[in-house]
Amino acid sequence: MKSEQLHIKSESRSNNIKYLRSAYWLISDILTITKRSLITYTRIPQALFFSTLQPVMFVLLFRYVFGGAIPIKNIQYVNYLIPGIFVQTVLFGSVSTGIGLAEDLQKGIIERFRALPMSKIAVLAGRTVADLVRNIFVIIILTGVAFAVGFRVETSVIFFISGLLLLLVFAFAISWGFTIVGLSAPNSETAQVMSFPLIFPLTFASSAFVPVASMPSWLRGFATYQPVSVLIDASRKLMVNFPSTASNWTVDETLIWSVGALIVLLPLAVFKFNRSG
Repeated sequence: MKSEQLHIKSESRSNNIKYLRSAYWLISDILTITKRSLITYTRIPQALFFSTLQPVMFVLLFRYVFGGAIPIKNIQYVNYLIPGIFVQTVLFGSVSTGIGLAEDLQKGIIERFRALPMSKIAVLAGRTVADLVRNIFVIIILTGVAFAVGFRVETSVIFFISGLLLLLVFAFAISWGFTIVGLSAPNSETAQVMSFPLIFPLTFASSAFVPVASMPSWLRGFATYQPVSVLIDASRKLMVNFPSTASNWTVDETLIWSVGALIVLLPLAVFKFNRSG
C-alpha cells in the first residue's frame, strides 16, 4: 500500500516537473520571438517613427483644425478627443501584427520556425506581444503630446492608467484577429489592404471624434453599441469622468468583449497557423 502511494506521489511529482518545463520553454520561446520582432524596429526605425507620427498628426489635426467646429456639452473637446485617439492608435497598431506575419510568411521565416523544436503558438504569441510592447511605447509618446496640447486628467492617475491598460488589453485581443488576416494573405501588402476595411468602420463609425447622437439614425445604433465605441466610452469614463450615453458599465462590457475576442480568435489563429503549414 505504501509503495503504491509512493509511486503515485512520484508520478505526480514527475508530471508537475514536466508541466513546469513545458511552461518554461513556452515562455522562453515567446520571449525569443518577441525579442526578434522588437529588434526589427531597431533595424528599421522609420517604421516605428511613422507609426508614432501618424497618431500625433491626428491629435494636431482634430485639436486645432476640426476641434473648433465640434462642440461637446460639459467637456472640452481636447478631453473628449484624446481617449478616442488612444483607442484609434492601439487598434491601428494591432494591424501591424497581421502585416508582420504575412511578411514573415512571404520571406519563408515562418517555415524556418516550423522546423525548429519550439512551441508553435510561440510564433504567434511572440508577434502579438511585440506589437503590444510597441503600442505601449507609442502610447507613452502620445500621452506627452496630449498633455502638451491641453489634455488634462479629470479623475486620478490610477484611473487614467487603468484606462490605458484597458485599451491595451482590448488591442491585444484584437491583434489575434489580424493574426488570422496575416496568415490568410499572400503578402504584407495584401494583409494591409485586407485589414483596413475591417478597422476603419469600427474606428470612424464610433464615438471617437464626434458624439454618436450627431450621426444619422440608421448609423447611430451600430455606432453606439459596437465594441470600439464601448471601449472609447469606458476610456473616457476612466480618464476624464465623461459618462457614456449607452451604458453605465462600459468598463465591464469592454472586458467582456476583450475576453470573448481572445477566446474566439486565439484558437482560430492557432488553427489557421497549423493548417497553413
